[in-house]
Amino acid sequence: MNADAGKAGDGNNGVRKNFGGCKIRLLVGDITDLQVEAFVFYSRPNLSLGSGFGTAIAKRGGSAIKGELDKIGSLPVTDAVVTTGGKLKAKYIVHAVGPAFQEENLEEKLRQTVLNAVKRAEEKGIRQIAFPAMGAGFYGVPLDTCSQVMLRSLRECAAGGCEIREIIICANDAREYRAFVKGF
Repeated sequence: MNADAGKAGDGNNGVRKNFGGCKIRLLVGDITDLQVEAFVFYSRPNLSLGSGFGTAIAKRGGSAIKGELDKIGSLPVTDAVVTTGGKLKAKYIVHAVGPAFQEENLEEKLRQTVLNAVKRAEEKGIRQIAFPAMGAGFYGVPLDTCSQVMLRSLRECAAGGCEIREIIICANDAREYRAFVKGF
């Protein structure tokens, strides 16, 4: 791991910058294990929890999350919905349906997905939210594209007077962390 990479829970808060009344922070960790008000899950349109972090959410969070998602059904790409965090440390999960690699208008769709996740969180009164590297895993969004679009979008939100007071970008590993640090 990069010596500058702060791990969640190790007392190191990673890198941070303030934009208006909002702090944006970057760290490395397991987003499903963070002590935060809400975190974003990059979801499939059918809102199934699937594999990877979806499996962690389903196992650790309990059946309440799946029950809420089953009632909602599905969402179009770029939309988001908030559910309970179940038994997780986070009170809420923002399920954001983002684009996959080589999808038409990838960057604009990713931007809209990030902005809609923030909007849904604000509608719920959430003031602290953690984002993963949106789409950079299973969905194949190039990490450089992901980091550039996310940072630009989140800065736009923070500088534009959003109601969120802390945005955390939670990288899975040093590779993701380095991609975000370059643009920070």
